Amino acid sequence: RGTPVTVRLVKGAYWDRETIRAQQHDWPQPVYNDKAATDVNFERLTRLLLEHHEYLYAAIGSHNVRSQALACAIAETLNIPPRRLEMQVLYGMGDKLAKALAKRGHRVRVYCPYGELLPGMSYLIRRLLENTANSSFLRQNLENRPIEELIAPPQLDPQKPEFAPQSLPFANAPDSDYAQGEIRDRAWQTLSNVRQQLGQSYQPWINGEFVSTQGTAQSLNPSNPDEVVGTVGLISIEQADEAVATAKAAFSAWRQTPVAERAGILRKAAELMEQRRHELNAWMVLEVGKPLRECDGEVSEAIDFCRYYASEMERLQGETAYDIPGETNRYHYQPRGISLIISPWNFPLAIPTGMTVASLVAGNCTLLKPAEVSSVIAAQLAQILIEAGIPKGVFQFIPGKGSTVGAHLVKHPDVQMITFTGSQEVGCQIYRDAALLQPGQKHLKRVIAEMGGKNGIIIDESADLDQAVAGVVQSAFGYSGQKCSACSRVIVLESVYETFVERLTEAVRSLNVGDASKPGTQVGPVIDAKAQQRIREYIAQGKQEGTVAVELASPEPGYFVGPIVITEVAPEATIAQEEIFGPVLAVLKVADFDEALRVANDTNYALTGGIYSRTPSHIDRAMAEFEVGNLYVNRGITGAIVSRQPFGGFKLSGVGSKAGGPDYLLQFLEPRTITENIQRHGFAPIEGAE
Repeated sequence: RGTPVTVRLVKGAYWDRETIRAQQHDWPQPVYNDKAATDVNFERLTRLLLEHHEYLYAAIGSHNVRSQALACAIAETLNIPPRRLEMQVLYGMGDKLAKALAKRGHRVRVYCPYGELLPGMSYLIRRLLENTANSSFLRQNLENRPIEELIAPPQLDPQKPEFAPQSLPFANAPDSDYAQGEIRDRAWQTLSNVRQQLGQSYQPWINGEFVSTQGTAQSLNPSNPDEVVGTVGLISIEQADEAVATAKAAFSAWRQTPVAERAGILRKAAELMEQRRHELNAWMVLEVGKPLRECDGEVSEAIDFCRYYASEMERLQGETAYDIPGETNRYHYQPRGISLIISPWNFPLAIPTGMTVASLVAGNCTLLKPAEVSSVIAAQLAQILIEAGIPKGVFQFIPGKGSTVGAHLVKHPDVQMITFTGSQEVGCQIYRDAALLQPGQKHLKRVIAEMGGKNGIIIDESADLDQAVAGVVQSAFGYSGQKCSACSRVIVLESVYETFVERLTEAVRSLNVGDASKPGTQVGPVIDAKAQQRIREYIAQGKQEGTVAVELASPEPGYFVGPIVITEVAPEATIAQEEIFGPVLAVLKVADFDEALRVANDTNYALTGGIYSRTPSHIDRAMAEFEVGNLYVNRGITGAIVSRQPFGGFKLSGVGSKAGGPDYLLQFLEPRTITENIQRHGFAPIEGAE
């Protein structure tokens, strides 16, 4: 009726489900899995628009010559008047295409973003990313490929579903959006409030009550060691034995507690963590010197562990039947018994939460012995589990000396399993001690140990160096390099080595090193004076093994170590082989991709690794040959997310299945098979019957 409605069909980047969630859209339409699916749909819609040209004025926007050529062919076949459609290209990106279309007699609109600077730059960057992606038409070696190939229809991968799932199998807890002033103000106000609570005492929780101890330890703020975060009671050997005896007495009732009830306690704990998110963030900022944004991500991870393992245990409950005529066969799981958790300080909430709640929801009575320097945060976790309704004796919070109490409990004959995250030295000692059969022990101990890594990122000649630099800097210096997944080696092909090092150096110079409680801080302190001294010794060694490209100053008086980048490092150098656990990055030059993979795999560890590349064959080889438990392609190598990126490695990085994955709970369970012959022969006599 009258003037046709104008419909603009523009080929752009497809959005994944996470992007849509982040934008808070609730769109019913499907999200495509890959580029070919978007091309197929674009062509489908092109035909639909042009077949209804009497009512719709079509504007076909694309830099894919195949897409534009198809529109031209449809228009010519249907004898559509030129005035009933137009072609569109972006100014500066499709000039030759625009001229070719105009030469054929088509209307061509060359458009350009106009308006505010930041939205315009965002739009331009998006277009650049699309047109420089490997899947872009413009990257298909146009000059050397036959026309028949270039104009061939897009082919869907039969092994892939066309659409991404409408919902995620597990919904992760969202991080705080500090771009919102209200949330940001609340976070800093909570930090101020928590600072007023420093210096309090925290006692162990044994047999359903807080107990006094003879020994204590002070937890200090690594940004300001004169500030005492709290005083923590350290249990004795006798109290450790009491905790085990209490857990042993509580085990029978806890193992028979319905899975729904156990899972409910975990979900309640997750709710409490969400309610206290800003408070937990503040305690981490002050006790372990982690900047606020990274603390917030850790709270999200702890919440995810509670909810994910609750759901996983519900999935694993019950029996699996393998019946045949005359016989029933049942396969099910039961808890192991008494479980000892030895947690680290670098993820003082997420890691102890994950290990502890996995053990608890599986039906094991669980003892949590946290790292001494992060015991105040562990005390906050203990309080949350108590408030969530964990029964007396089932969970016990037992801070103590690792060299005495921890070693004693590892060898205790009534402890069935040990779950540990920490150094390789301590992990191997636990493995040795747990293997020895103690007097009265009637089981072999199960050990789960995550023991760090010497994680590398490969940068090849096709990498987007801007993206690579940002990813390396965050991976290497986030939380001062004190993540077990942190990047400590960059392996760069010589063709891009100088350019990459130059950009990396300037990026590192821009980092803000200082007190973790200040909003502008990007790199905070290391955990304590011992770690500071050890890292400085590695830096001194590294200066003999390579060339310092950049080294930032270390503020006083906290336990600070300025980020340092050392170049021209040999693969066999100490700083290229040993885990430093600090803001020290070694840059290694290699001749080609074969050498890059050899160097990347030439360590005793296999935890995380990464590659920045736009060469499909290199990416495929890294996926097949890079020996790491978690491989990240064209992104940073830290920040694994529960369910999506189960975390853990092999070789000397540890033993056991991946945390946050579908196999993790199985380690806390014993499988059983029960077979019954149901072919009865007569009846059993009833006692007392005549």
